[in-house]
Amino acid sequence: MSARQQPRGLLLDLDGTVYEDDAPIPGAPEAIAALRSGGVSVRFVTNTTRVPSATIAGWLEGFGIPATAGDVFTPPRAAVSWLGQRGVRRIRLCLPEGSFGEFEAFEITDRDPEVVVVGDLGPAWTFDTMNRVFRQVLDGVELVALHRNRYWKSGGKLILDVGAFVAAFEYATGRTATLVGKPSRAMFEAAARSMGFSLSEVAMVGDDLRADIGGSQAIGIRGFMVQTGKYRAPEVEASEIIPDRVLASVAALPELLLG
Repeated sequence: MSARQQPRGLLLDLDGTVYEDDAPIPGAPEAIAALRSGGVSVRFVTNTTRVPSATIAGWLEGFGIPATAGDVFTPPRAAVSWLGQRGVRRIRLCLPEGSFGEFEAFEITDRDPEVVVVGDLGPAWTFDTMNRVFRQVLDGVELVALHRNRYWKSGGKLILDVGAFVAAFEYATGRTATLVGKPSRAMFEAAARSMGFSLSEVAMVGDDLRADIGGSQAIGIRGFMVQTGKYRAPEVEASEIIPDRVLASVAALPELLLG
């Protein structure tokens, strides 16, 4: 890759790209260190909604990857900005309580909220919970989706993700959710802007063909696909989305970008 084409910054997805379950992808810490030493800036752009940015930064530190909360861009951070700009005060959170701290500026309530924020509630999704959210949205409460990922990978198995539940609420109510996480333009722009770069100066690296690759390419960011995490060759081969690069893993990035 020529110097003219080389991205000045990278937006790295996390789960399935930098780490999987409780361990880093082999070679990821060394690759990120080499990229930084070579002058390539890095930000972490994840659709994880289970925990706050500071906790994720702590995980990265534990994997040997220096990071601060400011390096990690999550849908809850984007949602807080979106809600604040619109003067929303009362919200319902469909999230694990460990993520509630990101929303401390708001009144969190299940009764008469102005907005329902849907994220990764995991096994806590019950039929009763879904019905209550359904009725609130049907009655006019705004629906905000932290992301629309269809599935993710944990313990070696694919698991339904937030997008499946958001689609159910949209179908049942006839209303469309507002998206604040990947692949929304706001998430990518905020991360690129934090490095002082335009969208054309960065590349997105991830394992999700639609949220990472398709979403970034749609706004002028190059999309590099890794063959780790939830990567599935048949999905890529059958899709109209064509990654700019397909790499075995993030460990291949230094050779690609630094030579």
